[in-house]
Amino acid sequence: MISVIFDLDGTLVDSEPNYYESGRRTLERHGVPDFTWEQHARFIGIGTMETLEILKERYGIPAPVEQLLAEQNAAYLELARTRTEVFPQMRKFVERLYAEGVPMAVASGSSLEAIDAVLAGTGLDALLTTVVSAEEVAHGKPAPDVFLEAARRLGARPADCVVVEDATPGALAAHAAGMGCIVVPYATDIADDPAFASAGLLFLGGRAQFTADTAHDWLTARRTA
Repeated sequence: MISVIFDLDGTLVDSEPNYYESGRRTLERHGVPDFTWEQHARFIGIGTMETLEILKERYGIPAPVEQLLAEQNAAYLELARTRTEVFPQMRKFVERLYAEGVPMAVASGSSLEAIDAVLAGTGLDALLTTVVSAEEVAHGKPAPDVFLEAARRLGARPADCVVVEDATPGALAAHAAGMGCIVVPYATDIADDPAFASAGLLFLGGRAQFTADTAHDWLTARRTA
């Protein structure tokens, strides 16, 4: 049986506005008042810890990265519990797979606390009960660790797993894990990125093009191939 592993942020839910706002508030508190959405967008798909390590060095922030992470997580959790939207077609896709008994997991670069807050706040926690955070493995995306751990917890072979992703680090991680991949680019201007070349199903138009029916049909064909 095929198992499906979902990235969370930008794939299942539109959490990037919350990540941007929480990061902006944290950086402003530490003397960086003009962090823009365009600057934030370059880090989409990269774990929060890795992002903060880069920004700490770039802006010469003296505070320990652990402190920055704690501050951003606190700000993010406040936003995540009440302001996170699930992409409607993704919810439909998850509900359909759940009804069919397809094993599913979430594998994310976010902290476990953040993942749990988003899933609980959106009601997805009733459908997606296997969760892996990058903080539980040695290396975040684009390393394959989170996806391989998700497969292990599902009791599935990597070759029998399909990842659903929105960003290049996740697509690279899925390929490195030896898994199939459905890509729904969060930013359509990167839809032709070479990192997506190995995707089994690529929605060049991003979320506007994605439908649960198309993804389900592709998955069904893969299952019966």
